[in-house]
Amino acid sequence: MKKMVVLTGAGMSVESGLSTFRDAGGLWENYPVEQVATHEGWERDPVLVNNFYNMMRKKLTDIEPNEGHRLVKRLEEKYDVTVVTQNVDNLHEKAGSTKVIHLHGELMKVCSSDDPYNNDYVEDLTGRDLEVKQGDKAKDGSLLRPFIVFFGEAVPEIERAAQACQQADIMVIIGTSLNVYPAAGLIHYVKRGTPVYLIDPKPVNAGSTVIQIQKGASEGMRELCERLELAL
Repeated sequence: MKKMVVLTGAGMSVESGLSTFRDAGGLWENYPVEQVATHEGWERDPVLVNNFYNMMRKKLTDIEPNEGHRLVKRLEEKYDVTVVTQNVDNLHEKAGSTKVIHLHGELMKVCSSDDPYNNDYVEDLTGRDLEVKQGDKAKDGSLLRPFIVFFGEAVPEIERAAQACQQADIMVIIGTSLNVYPAAGLIHYVKRGTPVYLIDPKPVNAGSTVIQIQKGASEGMRELCERLELAL
């Protein structure tokens, strides 16, 4: 079975009703990104940051995958699919995708504030109280913080994503302008001659060899499935 990597950005989830960081002028749900998505913001006011992500988790519970997410799952009928997402939502998992690498963390998880990416201290909030309360502690005794890769922090999953891209027979990019690094650099890891499809309603400067489908996530995925002769 051929290997496929699907790299998704904020445009993947917009049709489900999720706001993006960058399309709102540096705001996320009317909060400055510096306030709720940086280490400095966390150190300045951890209660505010946790309350913000509590709010976002509650919002996410009412949001469903769109047709684009479901069609990414359908690709598994014909390909060995690894989804690499820049999104912190769980909509790919809700749609049934079985291999998902989250580059920027996961909204439905919390971690140690002293050792954020130590898996021993990462906790899944799905199926329990989604609210982190003031003073809640991780297993190492530090304050619980959102399992989010804040701006300026290293991206721990980038090596695993790069390895998947190196092994890919096909790459699909959905809903990202390829301006956010290191994720944008993943396209350079695919082998020369590997077909690369890019789905985005706006033109993206991705090189002449990239096959662009200038449509939104769901409409673009329908066209891609037709091109790949995958029954809808």
